[in-house]
Amino acid sequence: MSNQNPQHVVTGKVRLSYAHLFTPYANPNGGGEAKYSTTILVPKNDIATKQRIDAAINAAIQEGVSSRWNGVRPPVLAIPVHDGDGARPSDGMPFGDECKGHWVFTASSKQAPQVVDLSLNPVINQTEVYSGMYARVSVRFFPYNASGKKGIGCGLGNVQKLEDGEPLGGRTSAASDFGDSAGLPMPPQTQQPSYGQQQYQPQQQPQQQPRIDPITGMPISGGVYGV
Repeated sequence: MSNQNPQHVVTGKVRLSYAHLFTPYANPNGGGEAKYSTTILVPKNDIATKQRIDAAINAAIQEGVSSRWNGVRPPVLAIPVHDGDGARPSDGMPFGDECKGHWVFTASSKQAPQVVDLSLNPVINQTEVYSGMYARVSVRFFPYNASGKKGIGCGLGNVQKLEDGEPLGGRTSAASDFGDSAGLPMPPQTQQPSYGQQQYQPQQQPQQQPRIDPITGMPISGGVYGV
């Protein structure tokens, strides 16, 4: 049975970035609580997913007006979904290249999400889940009023891996590193004789200098000096 909460969304095929799904993570510069989290990249051509997200955010805003914001919608309201072709709200810098052509938002949770494969079996090998892979994600949008800031947050539900993708974060795959060199010949190896089988190398005797007769100054071919 699907979740009927209007603030709940199951995405279509999205790409994950900054994936921390097995171990909670805290931004070292943020000072916040460690949480399970991932940044979600929704392709802009996935109009159906974007419509469900917009509807869920509107439902969260209505909840906030009635239960969090004293019946009034704040004039300045922080929305978690951003345009990947624009600038990051944190510092005004452009989003990374992987965000181009996508809607970008981050979901987090104090509880570990279930991470499953296409057959809904739990993913045991954690190396199979990484930033850059493609997945479906369940999320829930909710209103908040904390430290004078009012807005909509995004809670992380569960993750279903759909397929592999190019890893993000500068890490390359072994195939991309070594695939082009698979057919290269190996460098020649010098065979060393094994212990006990070393080949005998006759020692070269130092070349003797001819003896000079101190009387005649001629080389001595034999006999005694001067003869």
